[in-house]
Amino acid sequence: MSTVLFDTPGPRAKARHKIYTWVAGAVLAALLGSILWKLYQEGEFDPEVWEDMAQPNIWRAIGQGLWATVSAAAVAIVLSVVFGALFAVARLSDHAWVRWPAVVIVEFFRAVPLLLLILFLFIAYSDVLSDFWALVLALMLYNGSVLAEVFRAGINAVPKGQTEAALAVGMRKGQLMRLVLVPQAVTIMLPAIISQCVIVLKDTALGLIIAYRELVAEGQGIAQFIDASVVPLATVALIFISINYGLSKLAVYLERRASGRGRSTAAAIGAEELNTGA
Repeated sequence: MSTVLFDTPGPRAKARHKIYTWVAGAVLAALLGSILWKLYQEGEFDPEVWEDMAQPNIWRAIGQGLWATVSAAAVAIVLSVVFGALFAVARLSDHAWVRWPAVVIVEFFRAVPLLLLILFLFIAYSDVLSDFWALVLALMLYNGSVLAEVFRAGINAVPKGQTEAALAVGMRKGQLMRLVLVPQAVTIMLPAIISQCVIVLKDTALGLIIAYRELVAEGQGIAQFIDASVVPLATVALIFISINYGLSKLAVYLERRASGRGRSTAAAIGAEELNTGA
C-alpha cells in the first residue's frame, strides 16, 4: 500500500519516527523549562506578582482595554464587511467607470501596510479623527479591501447556471447580485470572512502605535506598574486566544448551519417537483 506522495512507512521507519518525535519533544521541553527557569530567577513568578495582579484596579484596566479592543474591532468588522461587499460588486460591474476605480482602490489599500495607514490617518487628520476612528478607518480600508477580493471570489465561485437562470427569468443585474449571487457567495466564503474578522480583532493591537488604550496597551501599562511582564502579557494573550477560538467555533457552526439549510431547501424543492410531476 502506498499513498500518492510517499510510500507507507515500514516498521523500522515507524520506529525511527517515534524516536525523532521523542527527541524533538525532549528538546522542546528542555528549552521551555530553561526559559521558565530563567523567568523564575528574574522574579516573574514571585508571589508579589500574583498579589498585584489580584488588585481590583488591575482587572478594571484589563476590562477597559478589552472593551476598547472589542468596540474598535466590532465597528471595524461591520464597516469592513460593508466596504468589501460594495467594492466586490463594483469590481464585477459591467461599467468600466465603476469597475476601474474600484480596482484601483482595492489594490491600493491591499498593498499599503496597515501600520503606515494607521499612522497616516492619525497624523494627517488628527484635528478631525480621534485615535479610535483613525484605527477603525484604517482597519476598514485594509481589511475591507481584502474582503472585497474574498466576496468577489465567492461570487465567481457560484455556478454559472445560477446567473443564466436568473437572467432567463428576467432579473436585472442588481437583482441578480442582491438575490442570487451575494447570498450564495457569503455562504461559500463564510469561513474566510470569519477568519478575516479574527485578523481585524488581532490588528487592533496596532492601535498601540497611536496611543489607543486597547488591551495590549493596557497589558503593557500593567507590566510596567507591577514591574513584571510575563503574567500580565500572558493574561492578555489568553484573552485574545479565547475570543479568537470562540470566533473560529462560530465560523464552523455557521458553516454547518448554512450547508444544512441549503440541503434542506434543495430537498424541499425536489419533493415539490416530484409532487407536481405526480
